Amino acid sequence: MFIFVCAGCGAGLTVPLSQVALPAHAHQKYGNGIQLPVLMESGTFAVEPEPWGPPWRRWEEPRPDEAAARGVYAPVGALSDGAPGTIVIAPGDATGTVLIPEKRGGGYCCGLDGADGPNVACARCSLPVASRIDDCSLWQATWLAPNAVVRLPVDGDDPVPFSWSELMAEGKGTPPVEAVTTWRSRTAAGHWSNHRWSWSPQWEAAVGRALAHLLAAAEGHPVIVPGGLVGEVFQRALDALLPTVPPARCAVLAGPRLPAPSGEVSILLVPSHPRTGEIWTPADPAPYLVPLPFGVWLWLVQPGRDLPAPASALPTGALRDDFDSPAPRPRHLFRADMEVFRHTLVRLPAVRSPWLREVLDNLTYHMRAGIF
Repeated sequence: MFIFVCAGCGAGLTVPLSQVALPAHAHQKYGNGIQLPVLMESGTFAVEPEPWGPPWRRWEEPRPDEAAARGVYAPVGALSDGAPGTIVIAPGDATGTVLIPEKRGGGYCCGLDGADGPNVACARCSLPVASRIDDCSLWQATWLAPNAVVRLPVDGDDPVPFSWSELMAEGKGTPPVEAVTTWRSRTAAGHWSNHRWSWSPQWEAAVGRALAHLLAAAEGHPVIVPGGLVGEVFQRALDALLPTVPPARCAVLAGPRLPAPSGEVSILLVPSHPRTGEIWTPADPAPYLVPLPFGVWLWLVQPGRDLPAPASALPTGALRDDFDSPAPRPRHLFRADMEVFRHTLVRLPAVRSPWLREVLDNLTYHMRAGIF
């Protein structure tokens, strides 16, 4: 296990933490006025390998070869010129820090957005060490600046990562539908509530990332995925974004405890390990593996029980725990997260192909059409 200390004075800044994989939704901005929960589980941290945060450079400033050297192969609004290796933790795991009041952020709405750079300082020496984020529609997190903290080992062993078999036995899936918290609004029944049922933000981010990989794997051909929930979250976008040039390619779920795919399957939707980030690989690898967060992948292969639904006999906002009623369906068709899709696609070399660049250039149109 590790703690992080101030690079200026050595004061402790965190409780002991274990490293896990960076969530697919780490930088997601979801909806408008949504109160998202804490990004990281308490006692864990993850590392963003890319530069993140201010200062920013417009796409026109760096040379194309400079952007490509950083793994960005198509235009983006701006590139971060911050240091790579930012560490993200749960805000409650920070110690010995104070907020910097004048660093509220330039675009904040209901909280701190980190747009002005580090807004948290070491309580002992006042060195800016982190960015606390708790604005609406952003995941609550504290991002430690890599050049302002030092990671030190401490007594206590990191938990041994579960094997794939152990993860399957634990059965911890991520439900595709959840009650998200919004500003209080009046329901059709005349009650006041600050919850509404929606597609999970984590699912929208995970599918956005996977969709970019599916388009790269398609190489300009249609892609067909299985029916059911897999088809519900992928097929409509695939049909809208991909050319209709035959032959079609098949993508199926693969992973621990699943039988080996049969027939002409060239794309596999596989899980990534929640702690190590390792992508599950079959004995006979397919030409293209598309990663999904383990919790999302597990729900696709082993759909969980119906989610608790609001009960009229309970106080407003309370949730049933008897599972007698299925969870309400979201009011709209599933839409992948466009920004997560864009972030992933511009970092795949395949985006240099003309047809994929056309997809990238027309994202606003696809958003208005309800694909994103």
